[in-house]
Amino acid sequence: MNRILILACLIIFISCTNSADDKIVNSDDVNNSQTANGSTNTNLPEVKFNEEVFDFGKITQGERVSHSFYFKNIGSKNLIISGANGSCGCTIPQWPKEPIKAGAENKIDVVFNSEGKSGLQEKTVTIVTNCEPATRIVKIKADVIVAETAK
Repeated sequence: MNRILILACLIIFISCTNSADDKIVNSDDVNNSQTANGSTNTNLPEVKFNEEVFDFGKITQGERVSHSFYFKNIGSKNLIISGANGSCGCTIPQWPKEPIKAGAENKIDVVFNSEGKSGLQEKTVTIVTNCEPATRIVKIKADVIVAETAK
């Protein structure tokens, strides 16, 4: 039993230390605008979205719709998106997990599930980055129409 426990611990330790994720982000990608000596660091990533609000228009209740928010890193360092959260469980974002190089473009895909929703809907996705400011918000809108039931 002890051998199994030791073997399991060893496997967990090796898998944690050899993770491919360790090689994705390095310390050069983490910078602050204010340095320890009080000077200002302007050598940072900067994200610019093609659009920050998207309106699906009228959709039928229960419909799943999606939209891609395209952006570009217009800064001088790698852009890292550490997370993206929808304002409710009906709004699910997918974002790039690898660093986005200076000058490169990418996208954040957002799926909206209108199940149980009606009327005008406005949902947000908060994106956490290594930029200043650290968070950005994109919005989706929809007018959810409830289908009439057969009489």
